[in-house]
Amino acid sequence: MNLTAIDWAIMLLYFVFVLGIGFALRRFMKTSKDFFLAGRSLPAWICGLAFISANLGAQEVIGMGASGAKYGIVTSHFYWIGAIPAMIFVGVFMMPFYYGSKARSVPEFLRLRFDEKTRAWNACTFALMTVFSSGISMYAMARLIQTLHIFDKLFISLGLPLDWIFHFAIILSAVIVLCYIFLGGLTSAIYNEVLQFFLIVAGFAPLVWVGLKNVGGWNGLRHTLPTAYLHSWQGMGSAHTNPLGVDWFGLVAGLGFVLSFGYWCTDFLVIQTAMAANSEESARRVPLIAAIPKMFFPFLVILPGLIAIATPMVTRHMMATATPVGMTASAAANAKYADAGRGLIPPKVDPVTGKVMLDTHGQPILDYDLAIPNMLLFYFPTGILGLGLTALLASFMSGMAGNVTAFNTVWTYDLYQSYIHKGASDEHYLKVGRWTTVVGILISMGTAYVVMGFNNIMDTLQLVFSIVNAPLFATFLLGMFWKRTTGHAAFIGLVGGTLAAVLHHGLTIPAATAAGIHGGWIHIVHVYPSQMALDFWQAIFAFSVNFILAVTISLFTRPRPEKELVGLVYSLTPKPVEHHMAWYARPTVIAVALLALGISLNLIFR
Repeated sequence: MNLTAIDWAIMLLYFVFVLGIGFALRRFMKTSKDFFLAGRSLPAWICGLAFISANLGAQEVIGMGASGAKYGIVTSHFYWIGAIPAMIFVGVFMMPFYYGSKARSVPEFLRLRFDEKTRAWNACTFALMTVFSSGISMYAMARLIQTLHIFDKLFISLGLPLDWIFHFAIILSAVIVLCYIFLGGLTSAIYNEVLQFFLIVAGFAPLVWVGLKNVGGWNGLRHTLPTAYLHSWQGMGSAHTNPLGVDWFGLVAGLGFVLSFGYWCTDFLVIQTAMAANSEESARRVPLIAAIPKMFFPFLVILPGLIAIATPMVTRHMMATATPVGMTASAAANAKYADAGRGLIPPKVDPVTGKVMLDTHGQPILDYDLAIPNMLLFYFPTGILGLGLTALLASFMSGMAGNVTAFNTVWTYDLYQSYIHKGASDEHYLKVGRWTTVVGILISMGTAYVVMGFNNIMDTLQLVFSIVNAPLFATFLLGMFWKRTTGHAAFIGLVGGTLAAVLHHGLTIPAATAAGIHGGWIHIVHVYPSQMALDFWQAIFAFSVNFILAVTISLFTRPRPEKELVGLVYSLTPKPVEHHMAWYARPTVIAVALLALGISLNLIFR
């Protein structure tokens, strides 16, 4: 790929703007509240776009495109079943608890509802999850830069090995994100997330239009792809009759209920942006505003994956794209796998060794994560290519920044201030938060190398959520709607559910994968049709164990007095008043309209 001056100028302008936001906001970061919570002063529409953009990082843009190529349009369930209902629920029911309690984080809310030990456990597991998720974004960006050969000419001119580009890209992305978060905190992250939202729409809308036109429109996809790839519900009667490898119950219970609600209702990464709103009314509208564009994002990020596998392409060109330039020995060794690709999806190449990666049957693993990057290369001309690449880079930066800001908030407030150094000045905690950003970036760089074993980062992300968020949702559900739930029950249930997920992962494995990070590292007792099927059932298992343990233990332990639970339990909390709002601005009216639209989309693409 030859980037022209126009392409470089567009990308350079983005990076200048990103860093400029950080420098411009630095003088407003006077207190820890300003740095960690944006002073709770932002309007609902800004927070709403940031709310969806916090989830619109590399995991979604690259991961959903990869899932579209790997599983088909059934991937839309991550939106219409796995996001919209939960976003409505968090806006209508949960934001009054979060915002009204004045909790600075989700773990702090757990302390208010239960006790310190529940908060500490959640803070530790969430901190690990955020740096792992940030590492996924870092890995995806490094793979993009390596695959597109952006710095090849620079390294050749300096006489440096081309296999260093992967490591250089990780360091470069880490430095840029570190700079603007260190300077501007959450406010900087939110404004950059809003910028990223518009960049992705501007960069991907023409990609979908050109790609769809090239393959003959929707009818062209229907004639090119298997029928199962173009229906969201057909074939869901059995795990073996659809590409996702899961039946309707596993989909609805695992994704639509446990993983979906566990993420949108308890993940501080997204909750943090809503809590930055300037009022409780605005905070309730934030997830609902975000749900409107979220409803239509499958057409921007999943459809390109379908187009990628439907696009005819010379396989030798795909191997050249997948294999870093200069690795002649590796390219020669990989030549026999040149015909193993599918459409624009090449075999997966180890970014360090340059060799094609094989499954347990000796067959090449397809690199679905390259669906979107190869679409950009194949369809975009000069100038537009720069815009598309900038949109991708923005998604990576946003994904890293959102996770790192959540990490530094939870570490500073819920671990450092609570257990390591109590009673220090606000200035001290502001400094700790800034330097925690550095630590979070460094840990994320390490986790980026762990992700190399997966050929779809969305598979990886759902695996992490099934261990951390799935059991946590059971704790929240009982805590907010059953006043009898006790602190001891919440803690034991949360620990038990997390350990149950880890045990399930150690005893099960997806088909055609080796024991290890994919599962089966204890002993293989069950084989799932796909990695996503394992993730969904693991979430159900973790949630169920937590729920049963918490209910049982609550019946044998003493609950807190009701007067201490006002504002923390639904039945004991005054309901938000909506009669003073215009009917179209009321959260319940917006929620009903969103549900109706979501049902319509499911029926259209059933």
